[in-house]
Amino acid sequence: MGRSRSVPDVHVWRLLLVWLLMAACFGALAFRLWNLQVAQGTEYQRRLAKQSLRSVRLPGIRGRIFDRQGVPLADNRPSFCVSLYLEEFRQPGGIQRTVDRVMETLYRLAETMDRPLQMGPQDVRLHLGRRTPLPLVAWRDLDAEAVARFLERAAGFPGAELTVEPVRIYPQGDSACHLLGYVGRADETKLTGAAADPQEKFHYYLPEMAGKSGVEKRLDGVLRAFEGGKLQIQVDVAGFKFDEVSRREPLPGSDVTLAVDARIQRAAEAVLAGQRGAAVVVDPRNGDVLALASRPGFDPNDFVPAVPAAIWDALRNDPDRPLYNRAAGGEYAPGSTFKPVTLLAALHGGKVAADTRYSCPGYFQLGSARFRCWQHWGHGSIDLQSAIRYSCNVYLYHAALAAGPEAVQAMARDCGFGRPTGISLDFERPGLVPDDAWKRRERRDSWRDGDTCNLSIGQGALLVTPLQMGLYAAALANGGTLWQPRLAARIVSSAGVANEIPAEAAPDGPRWNARHVAAVRAGMRDAVNEPDGSGKRAKLAGVVVAAKTGTAEYGVKGSGRKMTWMIAFAPYDEPRYAVALLVEDGISGGTTAAPRVKQLLTQVFNDVDGLGLPPVAPVDVAPPPETDAAAPEEEPA
Repeated sequence: MGRSRSVPDVHVWRLLLVWLLMAACFGALAFRLWNLQVAQGTEYQRRLAKQSLRSVRLPGIRGRIFDRQGVPLADNRPSFCVSLYLEEFRQPGGIQRTVDRVMETLYRLAETMDRPLQMGPQDVRLHLGRRTPLPLVAWRDLDAEAVARFLERAAGFPGAELTVEPVRIYPQGDSACHLLGYVGRADETKLTGAAADPQEKFHYYLPEMAGKSGVEKRLDGVLRAFEGGKLQIQVDVAGFKFDEVSRREPLPGSDVTLAVDARIQRAAEAVLAGQRGAAVVVDPRNGDVLALASRPGFDPNDFVPAVPAAIWDALRNDPDRPLYNRAAGGEYAPGSTFKPVTLLAALHGGKVAADTRYSCPGYFQLGSARFRCWQHWGHGSIDLQSAIRYSCNVYLYHAALAAGPEAVQAMARDCGFGRPTGISLDFERPGLVPDDAWKRRERRDSWRDGDTCNLSIGQGALLVTPLQMGLYAAALANGGTLWQPRLAARIVSSAGVANEIPAEAAPDGPRWNARHVAAVRAGMRDAVNEPDGSGKRAKLAGVVVAAKTGTAEYGVKGSGRKMTWMIAFAPYDEPRYAVALLVEDGISGGTTAAPRVKQLLTQVFNDVDGLGLPPVAPVDVAPPPETDAAAPEEEPA
C-alpha cells in the first residue's frame, strides 16, 4: 500500500516542477517585454525614429551684387519648375513598375505643356536609387505659356506640382565678367550646416550655387547663406517620403555693394573693343576700384547652372584667351610708364634735382654698348620735366646710373610693384622687380649697368600688372598715398545690418617729397597738354589731364610686337580719376593707348560728372602711325 501511494506523489512533484519552470519562463518573458516596451521603450522609439528620419539641406537665396550706384550686377530670377513627388507614384511589384508609372505621367505632362522631355527612364531610376525621398524636378526654366498650360490641367496630375527655384543672372551681360566671376553647382562635401552647429549632418542637399571665380568666389561666404535651411522628413522602409517632421527656413545671403561704377566699367570696356588689353580706373582719394576691365571677355550667364561643353571648349581654345583676367593677372613690361619711378628714386637720393640737365644726342654710350633714345636725332640738353614731356630715354639712363639700381628697385617696391595688391580676386599676379639676387638665381649672372639702363625705362625683366599700374597712377595723382584697392565697399546682411568696408592705405607705400612729386606731375601734365608732348592725343578740352605713355617691345628681338600703355589722372589740380590702360600688340603708347584714354575720360566726365565735353569718336582698331615730325611718337628702346 505504501508503494501505491508514492506514485501519485511523484507525479504531483513533477507537475509542480514543470509549472514552476513554465512560470519562470513566462516571468522572464514578461520582464523582457516590460524592459523592451517600458523601461527602454523611449530609447528604442528614438532609434526607430532616427532610422526613418532624413535631413535635407535647403539652400537660401544667394545675395545680390550691386555697383556703387545701386545698379544690379548679379541678381536672382525665378525659375519655374514642375516637380513630381514619387511617393505618389509608387507601384507594387518592383522599381520598374514605379519607373513606368512616372514615365507615363511625364509623357502626358510633356504633351499637355507642349514641351519636350528633359529626362528619361534612366534618370528616374537613378533618382529612385539615390534621392528617393526628394521630389524629382522634371522640368526647369519653363516659360509662361508652359506654366499656364500646366496650371490649367494640374488637377489631372496628382503628385505633380509647380515649384520655383532661384537662378543666378547677370543683368549687364559680359560687362565686368572677370571682376564678378561666375557661379556653378556647389560641392556638397564642402557645404556646412547651421552656424550654431557646424557639425550638423545632412542626408541630402538640394541644388545650390557656389562662386567659382571672381567676386562670386572670394565673397562666397557672405553671398551664400551658410545658415542653410533644414527639412526633416520621415521615410518608410522602401525609402519613400512618409511625413514631414520639421522645417527650418533658410536665410538669404548678404548683399554686396562694390566700389565699381557700372558707367565707368562700360566705358573702359568700350575703348578696348576689338583689342586684347585691360583698363583700370581708380579713385586716387580712397583707392576705390571704379572699373577693372579685361578684354576679350565672356558672358557669365552661360555658366548658370552649368556651362555647356561646346561653349566651354570654345572659350578654352580661343587664342585670345577670353577667360584670362589681364587686369589683375596679366604681367607685362611697363615701358616708359615706369620712368617716373626712376626719376623719383634719383630725386629722393639727391642724385638728381628738378633742374639737373643732361644732353641727349640720340644715344647713350655705355662701354662698348650703345643704348639709343627713341628719337634718333636726340633731344638736346633737357631738364627732368622735359625728360618726362618728351619721354627721353637718355635722360633716364643718366638718372638711373646716378641713383644706383638698388634705389630704383626700392622705389619700385614702394610703389607696389613686385607684390600682390591684395584685391579680392583669384589668380592675381605679383609682377617682378628684378635685382642682383634674382639675376644670379635665375640667369646665373650678376647685375650690370646695362640692366640698370633697361630697368630705368621699364624694359628688361621688369613685370607689372595693369591693376598695379592703376594704383601707382593714383599715387602720382594724390601726391604719394598708395592705396590698397577697395573692391567691396559695403555688405548688407539679410537682417539689414550694413557693414561698411573702410579704405586703407598700403602700410609700406612710398614716402615722396612734395617738391619731387610736383616736378614729376608737371612733366606728366606737359606730356599731354603741350603740342609736342608724347601723350598729346589724350588732351581734353576743358579738363587738364596728366599722363605718361609707354611702349614695351616683347617676344623675339626685332619682331615689332609691342605692349602699349598709358597711365593718366585728371583733373590735374584735384584728381578724381586715375587710369592705367594697356593694349596688346599696339603701335605705341602715344598712338594706340593715348586716344583710348581720351575717349574713356571724356565719357567718364560726361556720364558721371555731367561736364558736357565734346564727344570723341571711337578709336580705330588699327590707327595709322603718326607722321608729323613736330609731334614725336614714343617707341621702345
